[in-house]
Amino acid sequence: MDTSSASGKLIFQIFCVLAEHERNVLIERTNAGLKSARARGKVGGRKQGLTEKFQKIAPLVKASYNTKEVPVEEIMKAFNIGSKSTFYKIVRSK
Repeated sequence: MDTSSASGKLIFQIFCVLAEHERNVLIERTNAGLKSARARGKVGGRKQGLTEKFQKIAPLVKASYNTKEVPVEEIMKAFNIGSKSTFYKIVRSK
């Protein structure tokens, strides 16, 4: 497409307008679907908080961490905790 001529610019702008319109229609449909799902009681997204497994071991993990005698990596290995972010989530939990 030659955009150096007036006709080329016009065609290019028409394509841009059509693409923007399609994007806006997609956004409207997505929002309508989310609203409809919420009206039916559906909640999207990931569940918040710790799994039951980690809630059960949280007091032991916190006690081990608070003694400062055992390195974090060893505590993680002992309780089969896969990542440091999960470990610190457990430590900060109530």
